[in-house]
Amino acid sequence: MKFVDELTIGARAGNGGDGVVRWLHLKGQEYSGPSGGNGGDGGDVYIRAVRDIALLSRYRGDKKWAAENGDPGGNRNKGGKRGEDLIIDLPIGSVVRNSITGEVHELMHEGEQKLVLKGGRGGAGNAVFKSSVNRSPTESTPGVKGESAQLFIELRLFADAGLIGLPNAGKTSLLNSLTNATAKVAPYAFTTLDPNLGALHGYILADIPGLIEGASEGKGLGYKFLRHIARTRLLIHCISLESQDLKADYETVRDELNKFEGGILADKPEIILLTKSDMRDVSEVKAIQKEFEKTGRKVYTVTVLDDSSVKELSSSLISVLR
Repeated sequence: MKFVDELTIGARAGNGGDGVVRWLHLKGQEYSGPSGGNGGDGGDVYIRAVRDIALLSRYRGDKKWAAENGDPGGNRNKGGKRGEDLIIDLPIGSVVRNSITGEVHELMHEGEQKLVLKGGRGGAGNAVFKSSVNRSPTESTPGVKGESAQLFIELRLFADAGLIGLPNAGKTSLLNSLTNATAKVAPYAFTTLDPNLGALHGYILADIPGLIEGASEGKGLGYKFLRHIARTRLLIHCISLESQDLKADYETVRDELNKFEGGILADKPEIILLTKSDMRDVSEVKAIQKEFEKTGRKVYTVTVLDDSSVKELSSSLISVLR
C-alpha cells in the first residue's frame, strides 16, 4: 500500500433535530396542552491520535465523513435522540487544518482527542413556548445545521532519530541493518520515495528520502519530507565515502535544513555518520573522521558489509539516544 502523508477530506458534524408541534390529550380532561419535544443535538466530529502511520493510505477512497444527525422531538415533551459523534482516527503527528476557519489542530500523543467540528443544536418544540399569555403555542424551531469543512490532513512523523543525507548515501541499507525493517534498496538514487521506519531496541529510526539542493524551495522530493525531520529528536547525517566531495555533500544538506521554515531545523541535535567505510583505506577514513569532528559534532563510521561495524554503531546510537 502506498504511503500517504497528505489527504483532504470533506467532513460534516450532525444537524440538530427539529423541534415539533404536538398536543397532549389527557383522558377525562377537557384541557389539551402543548407537548412537542425539542430536537436532539447533532453529533460532533473529533480527531484521535493512534499509532498507525498507514491510516491515511486506507482513507484515500473515503472523501466524505459525517456525524449522525439529531432526531426530531417527540410527544409528551420527549426530546429527540442526540446524534452519534464521529471520531476520525489519525496517525500520531497529524496536523489538521480547517478550510473554513483556518483553525489548526495537532495530535502529539497517542489517544489524544480533539473536537474539530461542532454539531448543530436541536430545535425547540412548542412546549417551550407555552406561557401565561400563550397557552396553546403552535410554533417550533428547526434544528441548526452542524459545522462542515474540508479538512486538510498533513502527517509529520515522530521518530527518535532520522537518517538524512543526499540520495544514495546508504540510509535505507543502514536502516535495514540496524532494525527489523525490510525497505527496498537499489543501486541508484531516489530508491526511497516514502519514509521507512524501523525499531532499534525500542527507539524509532526513520529513513527520510534523500534531499537535494533546492529542497527547501520545493525542488525534488525533499520539501515534502523535510517536515518529517522537524519532529525527530536526533538527526543522523549520512555521508557516503564513495563521494568525491564529502564536505560539499554535507553543506548541501545543511543548507537546506537551515532554510526550511525559517530555520526550525538548524539547531536540532545532529551526529555525522560516514557510510560505506569499506570504500576507503582505514587510515583515510580516520583522517576524514577527524576533519568532520571540527564541526563540533560526534562522527561515526559504518559499513553494512561488516556485522561488527553495524553492531558497534548500534551500541553507539543507543547510548546517544538514551
